[in-house]
Amino acid sequence: MRPSHSALPRWAAHVLTRAYSVPAVQMPTYPGHVPTNIFQKMFLAAGSGIYSFFDPKRGDLIATLGEATAAPCLMERLRRVMLSDATGRRILRERPRITSTSLNIEYLKNYPENTIGRVYADWLEREGVSPDTRAPVRYIDDDEHAYVMQRYRECHDFYHAITGLPIIIEGEIALKMFEFANTLIPMAGIGAVLAPWRLKPKQRERLRTIYFPWAIKNGATAKPLINVYWEEILDRDVQEVRDELGIEKPPDLRTLRKQKISRL
Repeated sequence: MRPSHSALPRWAAHVLTRAYSVPAVQMPTYPGHVPTNIFQKMFLAAGSGIYSFFDPKRGDLIATLGEATAAPCLMERLRRVMLSDATGRRILRERPRITSTSLNIEYLKNYPENTIGRVYADWLEREGVSPDTRAPVRYIDDDEHAYVMQRYRECHDFYHAITGLPIIIEGEIALKMFEFANTLIPMAGIGAVLAPWRLKPKQRERLRTIYFPWAIKNGATAKPLINVYWEEILDRDVQEVRDELGIEKPPDLRTLRKQKISRL
């Protein structure tokens, strides 16, 4: 049975409908999987990269770029990082999902201040986002690699919450650089390098002088965040977790932006 491409941009749906006429393309290996050959992945990477550059709010395109550029060797490296850690192995075995239902966001709002659960719930409310918006992985062929990417994607908001970075474009770029230094997922690095060209000079200066140095240092030296079982540490103090992981909280981006505006 061929998966539906109705939710895809027209350019992507057109090329993927040809996937099943290519003998080298395998059959789906998990629900929702869209098998693609190397040429189709290259096409998806180029197309989603160009479109998302001009429209960075298109999360579906950014997700496609992440999957199309996730070479099996890189996903296998991240999988082995998880296999080398007791908690990472358990995450791979149990395959938890992060949704508003699995975490009960309303309940987390009653946690004590400065706990992971409360900080996460408050961040979601402040930024007006939900964990339910994370798209399912479709273009990664190996089933376990697909889950590793899904886990990384669904943990993204926890990274935002513990660092305090907002979802405005500067915050997203800074976090992408942090994620790239910690995971080596190509999409994160691509976004961190290319997206700043859309920013104003003052915004690029903030990234260059404050947030990129922070992201590279902390991402490279922190423990692998892919091995954190966030669902099991919701009642822990957020600063204790930062210290344990080796993460320094960066300067508050919204405060710096307000200071710039007040001087105009």
